[in-house]
Amino acid sequence: QVQLVESGGGLVQAGGSLRLSCTASGRIFSINAMGWYRQAPGKQREFVATLASSDSADYADSVKGRFTISGDNAKNTVYLQMNSLKPEDTAVYYCHLRHYTDYKLYENWGQGTQVTVSS
Repeated sequence: QVQLVESGGGLVQAGGSLRLSCTASGRIFSINAMGWYRQAPGKQREFVATLASSDSADYADSVKGRFTISGDNAKNTVYLQMNSLKPEDTAVYYCHLRHYTDYKLYENWGQGTQVTVSS
């Protein structure tokens, strides 16, 4: 079993900052990538940012220059520093893990953490 534990969501005013964290545990042989997706009410889940095992990062255009993803390989943890938050960033943020175990590629999702940005 693989578990993803997220923390750091909350309520913040527009222009403020939040830092999300996600720690993976369980039967994981090799992490391929960890990242974040979000889902706003009435919308589909969308990509936010991802950090590959090579330390290369990728971001959605809507968050470039405002969000920074980083990781701690020793702790199987990924962080999302969110600055200059906007009301349109309001969503449930889900941690995403892609890993190789038993020669297969697996994907796991966290339960989500709510981020609310007030105007």
